[in-house]
Amino acid sequence: MQIFFSPEVITPQFQVLNVVDSKNKAVGNVAFLFEEKKLYVFGILEEEGVGADFKDLVTPYVKGLAKAKPDVEIFSCLYIGCKKIKLNDEEEEEK
Repeated sequence: MQIFFSPEVITPQFQVLNVVDSKNKAVGNVAFLFEEKKLYVFGILEEEGVGADFKDLVTPYVKGLAKAKPDVEIFSCLYIGCKKIKLNDEEEEEK
């Protein structure tokens, strides 16, 4: 199953994106909050079967947003079902 972002609200300060499947059924959401030199990413995916796709969708999107502000610090809290996921290896090393 493929998943995609479907914008719900986009402003200069934040973005709320629905995560939808190929049938346009909402399977989760992601919110991005921009605060000066910080980027907060919050998201949850209900369908565990597309977890790898979720990470593959979110990671390049965050990297693209970070290019606009190269010195931005990224904080993320992403869940697939009840399991927290990490966007990069650095987060795994911190724990």
